[in-house]
Amino acid sequence: MTVSDTSLPRDFFKRPLRDLRISVTDNCNFRCTYCMPASEKYSFLNKQDWLSFTEIVTLAKVFVKSGVKKLRITGGEPLLRPNIPDLIQELAALEVEDLSITTNGYLLKPLLTHLYQAGLKRLTVSLDSIHETTFSTMSGGQYQVRRVLENLEKARQIGFESIKVNCVVQKGVNDQEIEELLLWCCSRGLIPRFIEYMDVGNKNHWMADEVVPSREILARLSQKYSVESLEENYYGEVASRYLLDGKWEIGFISSVSQPFCGSCTRARLSTDGKIYTCLFSGQGTDVRTLLRSGANEEEIFAFIRQIWTKRNDRYSEVRSTEEAPEREKVEMYQIGG
Repeated sequence: MTVSDTSLPRDFFKRPLRDLRISVTDNCNFRCTYCMPASEKYSFLNKQDWLSFTEIVTLAKVFVKSGVKKLRITGGEPLLRPNIPDLIQELAALEVEDLSITTNGYLLKPLLTHLYQAGLKRLTVSLDSIHETTFSTMSGGQYQVRRVLENLEKARQIGFESIKVNCVVQKGVNDQEIEELLLWCCSRGLIPRFIEYMDVGNKNHWMADEVVPSREILARLSQKYSVESLEENYYGEVASRYLLDGKWEIGFISSVSQPFCGSCTRARLSTDGKIYTCLFSGQGTDVRTLLRSGANEEEIFAFIRQIWTKRNDRYSEVRSTEEAPEREKVEMYQIGG
């Protein structure tokens, strides 16, 4: 199947499809307050409802032919999916520009070498604090941060080319610990990225006054460090990047205060084979049924093209206006961040 550049899909706002985030499980060992708060109840998919690795690779191939250049494995917690290095190896064979995984890092140690040898070169680890008490509060109270920190050190030693550390910033919870996390990461060659607390899903009891705008954090850092804005690495890059004191890269993901819907190129594939065109989607479109009915690549390509060309999502741009849709939103743990 050969596809010309002119036939690659663009959505209603002329945004191309460049990134695919693949959720391999909806389960997670953590109960982070902004994603899966422990106070809520959860039911998870049966294994027969999961896309198999073969199905994921088949769909990934078609997405790549649809213009996707970046693949990210997500969850829930993706390291809970058995034999995940096998999937990485198959996806690495597609030779996309970027193949990465987002994980809470707790289960990394025994898998790091296998993931690296399978072709994974980049990691993103969610880490909201380096302090035990804050970490425990934000992750659900069952785990110690020391193990995540040790696993990050191990990943560096193995040779991962780029390790990013994602920190969700919540006012009155961890916002006063930002600089300590920054120093811990930057002194080890890791790239911290500070994420505004978002209203993803329906279970995290989001309140706008708990958001710490990225500009406030940047202003605080500017009082101590020289701050230089960096150009984006590629069209549609989520993070705004800066260089501190000419040596440390940091990033901000500012979906609430500075929406980036206008350049969003991301689609999401859920564990049970639904395509979501926005992190704040109300529902996805089932592609698993088409795949399991024996559809060929051309038919799946046409299906994906139809979904993407009809896409008009821009939730973050309209969340505070009358245009904002009143709807139940898919939970973050079902489609990844």
